[in-house]
Amino acid sequence: MFDTITYLKTGNEKQQKAYSVIRELGIIDDLLEYHPTLCGTVPIGVDTEESDLDIIFEVYDGTQFEKKLVALYGDKRGFRFKNFFIRDLSVVKTNFFYKGFEFELFGQPQPVKQQYAYIHMVIEHAIMEEFPHVREQVIRLKQEGLKTEPAFCEVLGLTGDPYLQLIEYGKEKGFFYN
Repeated sequence: MFDTITYLKTGNEKQQKAYSVIRELGIIDDLLEYHPTLCGTVPIGVDTEESDLDIIFEVYDGTQFEKKLVALYGDKRGFRFKNFFIRDLSVVKTNFFYKGFEFELFGQPQPVKQQYAYIHMVIEHAIMEEFPHVREQVIRLKQEGLKTEPAFCEVLGLTGDPYLQLIEYGKEKGFFYN
């Protein structure tokens, strides 16, 4: 379902607007070689007013990726680029604003379907498919200041590191296989 962004065309108002803005900006086509995949809260409909558009990429050469992003989006409001490490993996992250959305472009040297952002989104989507009442509870907790994964874990009664617990829960329930 999340391999393309076409599902956004028939989604809620924010999803439809996100689809139009992403297409207008050209991110999917311009960065196709990096396997761009929209993740996060907007695709699964648990976004809040402050939610950004998270697009993840498979990036093995951060320097080349940075050059491409600067050339394509360096003129966008609030453009900033950062390199760092998460779980011993090199990460490149770019943020900027365009047509009412904050974009966060996130690249790691691994396939997008193995990145936590994608795995979490798939599991969260499956949870809401099985337990529709969870959506409203998660949105309420997010509006109170919790991030998405901790909100899901609180609703589900999971303790410990929410990013790891959500994956374990998803595996146990058969929502995701890694």
